[in-house]
Amino acid sequence: MSNIALVHCTIINNFILMLLKKGNIKMENIEREGMDYDVVIVGAGPAGLSAAIRLKQLNADLDVVVLEKGSEVGAHILSGAVLDVCGLDSLIPDWKTKGAPITVPVKKDNFLILGESRSIRIPNFPMPPLMNNHGNYIVSMANVCRWMAEQAEELGVEIFPGMACSELIFGKKSELVGVIAGEFGKNKDGTISDGYEPGMELRGKYVFLSEGVRGSLSKKVIKNYKLDANCDVPKFGLGMKEIWEIDPANHEEGTVTHTMGWPLGGNAGGGSFIYHLDQNQVYIGFVVHLNYKNPHLFPYMEFQRFKHHPKIAELLQDGKRIAYGARAITEGGWQSIPKVIFPGGALLGCSAGLVNVPRIKGNHNAMLSGIFAAEAAVKAIKDGRSGDELEQYEKSLLSGPIAKDLKRVKNVKPLWSKFGLFPSLILGGFDMWIANLTGWNPLGTLKHGKNDAESTGNASDFKILEYPRPDGKISFDRLTNVSFSATNHEEEQPCHLQLKDPSIPIKINLPKFAEPAQKYCPAGVYEVVTKDDGSDPVFQINAQNCVHCKTCDIKDPSQNITWVTPQGGEGPNYPNM
Repeated sequence: MSNIALVHCTIINNFILMLLKKGNIKMENIEREGMDYDVVIVGAGPAGLSAAIRLKQLNADLDVVVLEKGSEVGAHILSGAVLDVCGLDSLIPDWKTKGAPITVPVKKDNFLILGESRSIRIPNFPMPPLMNNHGNYIVSMANVCRWMAEQAEELGVEIFPGMACSELIFGKKSELVGVIAGEFGKNKDGTISDGYEPGMELRGKYVFLSEGVRGSLSKKVIKNYKLDANCDVPKFGLGMKEIWEIDPANHEEGTVTHTMGWPLGGNAGGGSFIYHLDQNQVYIGFVVHLNYKNPHLFPYMEFQRFKHHPKIAELLQDGKRIAYGARAITEGGWQSIPKVIFPGGALLGCSAGLVNVPRIKGNHNAMLSGIFAAEAAVKAIKDGRSGDELEQYEKSLLSGPIAKDLKRVKNVKPLWSKFGLFPSLILGGFDMWIANLTGWNPLGTLKHGKNDAESTGNASDFKILEYPRPDGKISFDRLTNVSFSATNHEEEQPCHLQLKDPSIPIKINLPKFAEPAQKYCPAGVYEVVTKDDGSDPVFQINAQNCVHCKTCDIKDPSQNITWVTPQGGEGPNYPNM
């Protein structure tokens, strides 16, 4: 039986269901079908797909599987995105002739500092060369990943969308040997429903985790193997994005604009991106660094207010918003990269934190990490190895083009966090210029300090921030925008947003921090509900709204919320993000 047929037979395996219904079988005693591969890859993003393609390019006989939690490849992919094609050039040099959906080259770069009603353009010439976007392309990474999946399947890679990986499987020597994927049909309380499907065990000689930012399995692996023992704390931002169709008179295909300043000011670090692609469409996005202190800050409403700046409102006038989404962004950079290898596997892409913050780019490094991991695994398997550490991969990552890209900008984020926008522009620009010219950072390697949860201050120490009501034309309320992400979750399943202590939101976070989950979530998942009868307020989780950004897992000041995967195929269904 083929592997594909075996997957589908397993999903509808009535024999196991009959046993579960007849007997009071405990979850840990469930027997699952198993499948063996050479390499198991979790996540069909640019890192995972690059790894899969390179594995088959180097050895067509390898059995490679990619497991994707989204309903299809690309459904959970959200990125700016201006793509540096260096990674793709290494992977598929003839990507143009193969029809890659990469057709809008950057023609113009703008850098603006915004005031409330004015803007100042920063000339391009003081910028270090690495900030130049010419030669890059404005793309939908969701569509790029869909195309990459086609290339992988042509090589013989098996790709299974809708297969959320919920658990890790360890071997006798504590090495990672596989994952459990495709489990469906638990009741809200975790018990087994009549429609329960146990999923299956997918085992590999090596397992690559390319889940994106703050992946649930990657978190477990980092903790289990203490991979973060010798690195700085991780840092993150929240990125929100809309796709607009605008008046052709306002459209400039190939134009890239980045802004800083208003409306965030001194309340938080961050900025915006505005990318003009083809067909009169514009990607407009806003990033808020999650180390902000004021718990009253409302990142989503900062984004909506930003669009009312005269320069942005003019661009969007008579336009139509056609999609919305949000995701966390890794911002720790070079000093926050954990150990990326462990017995039996490796961390790839954003699971390892390979985003270049000032460039707002990580897809090229994700692709390169997948290539390097694949090359290391092919050599190891050829040598008869399995379940050990792929030292060649870590060496390639820490000494090759990824390292060169990230080392040059490693002090920008900590400078911004400590000194604010304008000092960081001067000091960070100086450090980047010297590093670009010499490979040496005159400021050394600066530390980040507190993690983003610890950075949250007491609500009583900060003023409440007021935000204008969305007008429904340029700005929108959260729930209306979430409907443009095509998000869907089955209600009768365990909540995938787990509270370590259900009492903390009301007893601690509400009085101390004004329960910031109500505001930092870009999808309106969390509410504090006060009943008419005067009883105590209740912390309510609307998990159906979740767009899988994972901000709650990062920013909750009590670190009380853990994001885990819901059933496969659920969450957002991004078309062209």
